[in-house]
Amino acid sequence: MDTTFEQNSEITRHILNNKQNFEKKLLSEAVNVAGKIHDILREGNIDLLKNAQKLVVYILKKQEDKLAEFAKQEGISWAKYSLTLSFKLEWVQAIRRTLWHFLYEYDKERKHGDQLDHFYKQERDINDMVDKFLNDFFLNYSSYKDDLIKSQRKIVEHLSVPIIPVSSSIAVLPLIGMIDEYRIKTIEEKVLTDVARLKVETLIMDLSGIADMEMDIIDHLQKVLSGIAMMGSKAVITGLRPELVRKMIHSGISFNNKAETRGTLQQTLRQYLELEPNT
Repeated sequence: MDTTFEQNSEITRHILNNKQNFEKKLLSEAVNVAGKIHDILREGNIDLLKNAQKLVVYILKKQEDKLAEFAKQEGISWAKYSLTLSFKLEWVQAIRRTLWHFLYEYDKERKHGDQLDHFYKQERDINDMVDKFLNDFFLNYSSYKDDLIKSQRKIVEHLSVPIIPVSSSIAVLPLIGMIDEYRIKTIEEKVLTDVARLKVETLIMDLSGIADMEMDIIDHLQKVLSGIAMMGSKAVITGLRPELVRKMIHSGISFNNKAETRGTLQQTLRQYLELEPNT
């Protein structure tokens, strides 16, 4: 084992001492990435050439802990700056080919004897380490990306449920676009929280920006309206579009027992604000 480590240390020094040749060979192996080296450094502050040498050192020295930590850092960095996985795959494959080229040149130069068994064992060891890096890289890339998407979607969905106070007791919730299962849950959470936080007595929900809703979403919306009533507030729905009303009529569904329904948001605001006591 000591002999293998010493040899790997010699190979590592050989590669580091021939840094320019290593980088030249690497760039020739990764044609697509080569043209993006400077862009990736500028956009993501990721030095591909420097990191390639770092990866090679960890592999040759069998430093698994450092390899795993490096893979994690790389995975998060590439995900953070939205760098494509296809580039990473090409780059790591190029590093592998370049590394084996230098190993071959190293052995050839020193005219080692019958090293076939050792050579293939070394090949398996190195490929296993490269694969470990790739597995850890993609695991952290995907995990970070998924968490980022969930976080961004939650922010966007909360921004798409803007409860706007128009007086000390009246607030407006204009809804626009498609409402799916995820968004209706966000609406439920935001409505019940803000009704309590803002002490809303009347919540006007304007649906003029909603062309259609699936039946399960309509059913969920009815439950939200019930929740508003349970909190001692009144729900008023405005802007129901003909397509949605037609669907509700033929399905025997109505909001009448859950909320007051009115024509337009403007008319409703005018009426309710006129009823507000003067301060």
